Amino acid sequence: MQRKVTTMADKYPSRPITFIVPFGAGGAMDLVARMLEKAAVKHLGQPLVVVNKPGSAGILGWNELVTSNPDGYTIGISASELFLHPLYGTSKYNYPTALEPLAQISSTPVILVVKASSPWQNASDLINYAKEHPGELKFGHSGVGSIPNVVGETFSKSANIALNQVPFRSAAEAVTALLGDHIQMVFINPGTVKEHVKSGMLKTLAVADIDRLVDPAFSNAPTFKEQGFELFYGNQFGVAAPKEIPAEIRAQLIKGLEAMITDPEFKKGIEVMGLQYQYLDNKQTQEQWICENKKLTKTVQESGVIDLIKSQKQ
Repeated sequence: MQRKVTTMADKYPSRPITFIVPFGAGGAMDLVARMLEKAAVKHLGQPLVVVNKPGSAGILGWNELVTSNPDGYTIGISASELFLHPLYGTSKYNYPTALEPLAQISSTPVILVVKASSPWQNASDLINYAKEHPGELKFGHSGVGSIPNVVGETFSKSANIALNQVPFRSAAEAVTALLGDHIQMVFINPGTVKEHVKSGMLKTLAVADIDRLVDPAFSNAPTFKEQGFELFYGNQFGVAAPKEIPAEIRAQLIKGLEAMITDPEFKKGIEVMGLQYQYLDNKQTQEQWICENKKLTKTVQESGVIDLIKSQKQ
């Protein structure tokens, strides 16, 4: 009888898997990670241990992911910011090539949100106020160089108004500052503010997408395009790993993640959160990375926003 040779993959995973989130707790990215954490044991056989590594709009966490041992025991959440940082020249690594995509979870546009008690009902109202009160308005975002930061600066430039940007370590901190009247608006992922919008504390002035959001909490909010601005910015959340994970372990991770992400309960949870569910397998995600990288590179360079972000980072 031929003896079966036991490989590393046969034993994988034999211990918990570290899951790096490069932003602080409470934001949409962190909430997605916590949902994966709950589904991990069922589909991977071992728990995911979420570790928040906030700082520099994701750079600190993604740097740690890039340099982690490629043994399948450290993976992390990916977002569209990883395409931007190499363009600014502030990251040590070119993340689109230094990391390997395993799956995409969602694709959700950035929205412009203000307090419900504010006098503005749409983007035009806000623009008119900003022109009458130059330099008075501040917008919050999840870090210099982040997608929301880019959207805010692009909007400001397109509308020919002066908005002061205020970076935070997480989207949740930006919302807290908005609720406390320290800033007047946030550019943010819908999932982070959905409950505040539903409760009537916040309202959405614009959506950076071609179509309106289908979620009832945001479905009445017009797009920037409806209001005269060609702003189409979103954030794709997914799962990535350091390069050179052994092929057999990589295959098991991909299989387990597919089971987790396509589970009806997980899909429902993503949509309830206010995100737009869009699962892509590893090959489709790789293609998406290539397309997104080209699109963002072209957009920030042609708009001149890249130079503005670089100056903010200095």
